[in-house]
Amino acid sequence: MDFKFVHSADIHLDSPLRGLDRYEGAPTERMRGATRRAFENLIQLCLDENAAFLVIAGDLYDGDWPDYNTGLFFLSQVKRLRDAGIGVYMVRGNHDTKSKLTASLSLRLPEGVVDLSTSKPETKVLDHLGVAIHGRGYPKWNTTDDLSAAYPRPLDGYFNIGLLHTCAESHGDHERYAPCTLDGLTSKGYSYWALGHVHAREVLRTEPWIVFPGNLQGRHARELGPKGASVVTVEDGNVSLEHRPLDDVRWVRCEVDASKAASADDVMDLVRISLKSEADGANDRIVGARVMVHGATDAHAALAHDPEKYRQEIRAAANDLERVWVEKIKVSTRSRVDVDALLNRDDPVGGLLRSLKELRNDDAALMAYARHFRDLSDKLPDEYKSTDDALRLDEPAALRALVDDVATFLLPELLAGGQES
Repeated sequence: MDFKFVHSADIHLDSPLRGLDRYEGAPTERMRGATRRAFENLIQLCLDENAAFLVIAGDLYDGDWPDYNTGLFFLSQVKRLRDAGIGVYMVRGNHDTKSKLTASLSLRLPEGVVDLSTSKPETKVLDHLGVAIHGRGYPKWNTTDDLSAAYPRPLDGYFNIGLLHTCAESHGDHERYAPCTLDGLTSKGYSYWALGHVHAREVLRTEPWIVFPGNLQGRHARELGPKGASVVTVEDGNVSLEHRPLDDVRWVRCEVDASKAASADDVMDLVRISLKSEADGANDRIVGARVMVHGATDAHAALAHDPEKYRQEIRAAANDLERVWVEKIKVSTRSRVDVDALLNRDDPVGGLLRSLKELRNDDAALMAYARHFRDLSDKLPDEYKSTDDALRLDEPAALRALVDDVATFLLPELLAGGQES
């Protein structure tokens, strides 16, 4: 029988999106509601596609609810699917395992919404479609057993779907929860594995289909690009897959190569073009942009001389686009000056560069300098210490980068007035 279903995972409904308040100009209220609007988009997708059912491969919730509103919102949305005859089948992951949720246990799920067992693999058979859905939720949040190993054999004559929240076998950036191997999943003989836990969309195999749809809504600046769910079409036993973006707020990285810019104004024009391109590609979504300006450029001296001016120009360019705000700006341009040639000059510039080079290559000296700044570092707010740009005064590699920055910022000043030759 021909049918469609929608595969979603890692919805993290009402995720707190911690740290938004430290982002200048962030549309915090819009962002705090982004997971709800993305979920509404998911429900509408199921209705528009006339899907037979929806599968959710774990982490529907982000943890225990502060109140019942999260659960009531979920119920109000899935009732729209129930009224349309669309079933929902889900398993629990490490964030929404029953050991983490208390309030949810007292809310009764509506007819047509199935929360598969957390004690052993469970199979739901949809005879009218010829579909069998096999799955098991997490019995505890730190589940490290291969849950898939105990999944049953496929039902003959049925389209078998395995529903699993797992790190699979090759995702080092994710906690190793319910690890499994692709060969192990393949050996089960299922037609489709609907996975969750990894927030980046990825098709691991097509025979059989083993798919991470990614999370529904990016929750911070490291979860870049379109986020959504997969629409799976089954015709005569053949499977085709299409990813649909459903996010309400999109995180992007604007990489701006300043190497061809002759002036700082040229660089700002390139930034505007990049921001507008991202805004156009996001349609009506709010865009959170991390702007990265890099390259050897004639504009480096001007950018380094007044960095705050150009940071504000970049933010103003984003404001002109209305739906774009800048999460972070990093300018790492460099001068076109031949630093190696400057090292050999018999003047203060050459002496300074040689001293910096010597310091850069001496870890003991670097750590000695770092001790002078440790008291200052200890006084920084905890929020700053947890960011990507926090000072790592106990790491020689980070200190070497700081020494490189000294040369980067000083050279334009020292060589100002045509003294670069």
